[in-house]
Order: sequence, then C-alpha cells, then structure tokens
Amino acid sequence: MTDVQTRSSSSSLSTEPTVVIEPSKRLLHLDLKAIWEYKELLYFLVWRDLKVRYKQTGIGAGWAILQPLMTMAIFTVVFGTFAKIPSDGIPYPIFAYSALLPWNLFANSLTRGGTSIVGNAHIISKIYFPRLLLPLSGILSPIVDFAISMVILFAMMIWFGTRPTWGVLALPLFLFLALLTALAVCLWLSALNVRYRDVGYTITFLVQLWMFASPIAYPISLVPEKWRMLYMLNPMAGVIVGFRWALLGTENLDFRMIAISSVVVLALLFPGIVYFKYTERTFADVV
Repeated sequence: MTDVQTRSSSSSLSTEPTVVIEPSKRLLHLDLKAIWEYKELLYFLVWRDLKVRYKQTGIGAGWAILQPLMTMAIFTVVFGTFAKIPSDGIPYPIFAYSALLPWNLFANSLTRGGTSIVGNAHIISKIYFPRLLLPLSGILSPIVDFAISMVILFAMMIWFGTRPTWGVLALPLFLFLALLTALAVCLWLSALNVRYRDVGYTITFLVQLWMFASPIAYPISLVPEKWRMLYMLNPMAGVIVGFRWALLGTENLDFRMIAISSVVVLALLFPGIVYFKYTERTFADVV
C-alpha cells in the first residue's frame, strides 16, 4: 500500500508543469506587467539604497542639504561675485540653487542607475526578476534627497522675498523629464558597464562635463544665438530652464527648447530599451 502511494505521488510530481524562464524575444518590450508584479522588490531596492547611503553617517540625510548648499555658496562667490554672471534679475543664490536641485537629481540618478547592474551582480546571478528594476531603483532613490533639498529652496525664497509663479504647476513635468533623461542614458551605461567596466569610471567624468554644459551657473541668455540650437540638444538645458521658469518666473519659457529636449530624450530612450533588452540575457553570465 505504501509503495503504491509512493509511486502515485512520484507520478503526480512528474506531471507537474515546469516553469521555464526565457529572455523576451521582443526587444522593444518593457514588460510592465512583470515590473508591476515585482513592485515590492523595487521598493526594497530603493529603501536598501537609502539605508546603505546614510548608514554610519554623522548627519545622515543632512548630506542632501549640505551638498547643494556648499556648491551654491561656491558658485555665488566665484560666478556671482567675482565673475558678475547675470542671474535674470533674481538673487544669485536662488538662481544657482534652483538649478542645482534638478541637476543633482539627474546626476545622482545617472550615477546610481549606470552602476546598478554591476553593483547588484550577486542578485542577478541567483534569482530571476525584471532586470530593468535595477536602473529604475537607481533613478528613483535620489528623489528623497531632492524632496529634502526643496524645503531649503522654499525657505530661501521666503528669505529673499521671491514668490513662485503659476508655472509651478508644470514643475512635475520638468522633474519627470529629468528622470526620463537619466533613465534613457543609464540604460545604455548600465548595460555597457557589464561588459566594459571602465564605463563605470567614465560616468563621474561625464557628469562633470555635462554639468558645465548646462545652464546652472549662468543663464542661457549668455549662449550665443548661433550656438543656441546646438545647445538645446542638451536635454538638461530644457529641464533647468523650465525648472527656473516654473518656480521663479525668470523669463518667458522657450517651448522650442522643451520640445527639442523631449525629442532628444526619446531618441535616446527607445534605442536604449532595445540595447538593454538585447544584452540583459547575458548579464548573469558576464557580470
């Protein structure tokens, strides 16, 4: 009787369906359903990044405030006081700080997202989950730092007597464009960094160059008209100008710049998705 039950049990086990995980054959396919199913893992990855970043630090989340404040102070002295860079009629500290917030959001997102695959190699080689969650968690975790720094910006605006304009309603659109830009670029960098590890070293250098190619310490009005169209190919230029316009009402917004920035981001994003989906099938083997 026992032998029969055992055979029956073995027979029933052998007929159970086998789940085979294969890479998607559709390259331009985000598989949003799978990402939604693993949303708790995305939350865990973001929360883990926040805990690791501020673990055993003296001031904790205060670094989110200190970093842009110190950079703003240096810019104010060097560019605002010594070089006399114009600031569109608003106090230079607010002019610089209001641009540093979206820039730091983009730069931190790009840095963490670009190294997310290699930094989580121990997870990739053990379990299955949508690999896109890793760069997504990298670009989402800096939002907490951005929110903390925004409190200081509002305090500075009250101190200098600067009031936000009705354009503040469009602020989420420019923040979304900044995050989308970071995602579009880090899809390329994170996938390339798996095969070519020196890409991780070039990200810091890229961020530094990109910073001075964006209108953070200077207004876009200083860019010569003949170079203005080329300058607009930098999507962060549209984000920063739009951010200042939304909060401070610096000048009439050039919607042509926002349109060009959006087109450039999409031109980077969709091929980035294709390249990421094409290379992710080899991540576990190469990383």
